[in-house]
Amino acid sequence: MINNSKQAIELEDKYGAHNYHPLPVVLSRGEGIFVWDVEGKKYFDYLSAYSAVNQGHCHPKIIQSLSDQAKKLTLTSRAFYNDTLGEYEKFITEYFKYDKVLPMNTGVEGGETANKLARKWGYEVKGIEENKAKIIFAHGNFWGRTLAAISTSDDPLSYKGFGPYMPGYETIPYNDLAALEKSFQDKNVCAFMVEPIQGEAGVVVPDEGYLAGIRTLCDKYNVLFIADEVQTGIARTGKMLATDYEDARPDILILGKALSAGVLPVSAVLADDEIMMCIKPGEHGSTYGGNPLACVVAKSALEVIHEENLVENALSRGQQFRDRLEKFKGKNDLVKMVRGKGLLNAVVIDDKEDSSTAWDICLKMKDNGLIAKPTHGNIIRFAPPLVISESQVDESCEIIEESINEFTKSS
Repeated sequence: MINNSKQAIELEDKYGAHNYHPLPVVLSRGEGIFVWDVEGKKYFDYLSAYSAVNQGHCHPKIIQSLSDQAKKLTLTSRAFYNDTLGEYEKFITEYFKYDKVLPMNTGVEGGETANKLARKWGYEVKGIEENKAKIIFAHGNFWGRTLAAISTSDDPLSYKGFGPYMPGYETIPYNDLAALEKSFQDKNVCAFMVEPIQGEAGVVVPDEGYLAGIRTLCDKYNVLFIADEVQTGIARTGKMLATDYEDARPDILILGKALSAGVLPVSAVLADDEIMMCIKPGEHGSTYGGNPLACVVAKSALEVIHEENLVENALSRGQQFRDRLEKFKGKNDLVKMVRGKGLLNAVVIDDKEDSSTAWDICLKMKDNGLIAKPTHGNIIRFAPPLVISESQVDESCEIIEESINEFTKSS
């Protein structure tokens, strides 16, 4: 039994692979927007498991659905029908207005599924010569760490040492419609896969009109628009989907993370029949994809978003957060930029990507009762659960400001 943080950290260090560098805090309990460490200290959670816990930690309705179903049936595989999948499929396709859903488990599996679906559509519908299909990605993309995902990456930390890389991918600048149109001149291009807001790159928000421009160009050149909304979807940005900010309905929509409120891995790929029906029995699947437990949890997670008006709360509380930090920016030269939409936000600390400044400030915030994580050396991402209140935003902003001021004085 774990008795203290030091013991837990030492155990992970000794017996676990060193593929993560966590903030030195050992969490043992969560409720709503708060988490507690093994010593009982309480923290504002400003990461939400990378936006997986949008509905708050251990939401009672979602946990109840998990518990009830776990006592009945957890897994059948897709070798048989079960009594929850069809109901869930009807619910989620009507919720997001697509003909079909292909259920998977993790976000990166959703991305892989979308890639396979786009290639199959490219051959069967667009008429691309076999094994010639290309998918375009943007610089700075991040959608996981499978071999396909790192083959699209321009971050050496993701791809270096893991080659050879998968062919059929090209990258272009993000937020650049001219570059996108140029890439579409190649008739072998079947899809463009993009994050509406780049999360891991540092919450990079594109210019207004970029998403609608993608939709227009994809229509013009008969290319599929794949929206990776694993992090930006499920109300995080102040809309149900980040693509809802513009006239930019994706041909293929990838969801994950908060689709289960962080209770278990659930992802989904949605598309209309012309695209989805290109996949035939045996051509794609997953033992756990669409399992009964995942279906009832995901349905409950989406119901909570609607019932508790979390889209609207993310929009208003996110504006409150940015307004507050913008005012602080004028008082502390260390803060260079505040950006984001809804409750997906970032603060750019300085101009040195290879610095430890953001990490060191995160350590200060931890000591003061708020946990967040840097992305790159100079950016801190702030993404609390969407159930956060107005007063809690103010209280947590005080901690952030106090921590940055403390760091400024000590450096």
